[in-house]
Amino acid sequence: MSEIDPTTGAIRRANEPSLSGDTWVTSPTGERYWGRFGAAGLLAVDAQRGVLLQHRIPWSHFGGTWGIPGGALQQHESAVDGAIRESEEEADSPPDALAPRATSVLDLGFWSYTTVIADVIKPFEPYISDYESQALEWVPIEKVSELPLHPGFADSWPALLEVVPRHPLLIVDAANVVGARPDGWWKDRPAAAGRLRDGLASLRAAGVDAAALGLGATRWFADMTMVLEGEARALAAGGAGADAPDGAAAGLVGLVEAARDGDGELVAEVERQLAAGRAAADVVVVTSDRELAERVGALGASVQGAGWLWEQLDSPGDAQA
Repeated sequence: MSEIDPTTGAIRRANEPSLSGDTWVTSPTGERYWGRFGAAGLLAVDAQRGVLLQHRIPWSHFGGTWGIPGGALQQHESAVDGAIRESEEEADSPPDALAPRATSVLDLGFWSYTTVIADVIKPFEPYISDYESQALEWVPIEKVSELPLHPGFADSWPALLEVVPRHPLLIVDAANVVGARPDGWWKDRPAAAGRLRDGLASLRAAGVDAAALGLGATRWFADMTMVLEGEARALAAGGAGADAPDGAAAGLVGLVEAARDGDGELVAEVERQLAAGRAAADVVVVTSDRELAERVGALGASVQGAGWLWEQLDSPGDAQA
């Protein structure tokens, strides 16, 4: 008898134990990499204290260097889950204190390593909870490169340094996106907006494929806001779509009501985000309206079309990316 694994979708036999990932993988040219199913590490970012680094014990692989908590993924385990688990095991970091923001993947074909960048939402003090560390410290970002770094982390740090300060936001022109797909949305505009809201919540949890965004990283767990106009504004009052599947939409997607002009409200939302300190380069407006695209582009925001978003919604990635 077989069953579908709820995390990966893979088929496995009932009661079949997961294989351990704690073993070496040998490349075609003879190099060894730790983790049968790949590996992942957690780059925890504290806005006040910097990033959490681990000073590896001398006798370990590349002992004496500094890197991030991490290790081999287990079978059927996502990279995000694995990175958070490893950090909890090695640094006693509470999982509920971390909010994943992005992933960056080194994929060698036969093996991959995923760096999970996560924001600290509840300050905590790391504690050496296993034998792999001789020290755990919050290191100011500007001081990281002064340390003797693990070679893999040293190679990835320049690219990660570009990602760490970024906090992307998708501002979605709901009327334009809903109207781009003739699925009968005009019969019930609030319900159509509710379906889009639920889809965005699921996409935020799965992560946005960053390839087209020019924001670095591989996948972003980006903030998301919908601008609603006309009848669709009923959604913000708890109307259609209030019972989102798996409770996904509650609190995950911001809703902004346009009192009159939807385009004007969307431009105003971009202006509010910039005034609050979000970098213009991190604001992505989703619309296929050319005039609106020009208006938000003049403010420094980038634009993706409705078709791009529907592709993301139709084939969401998973947290392993």
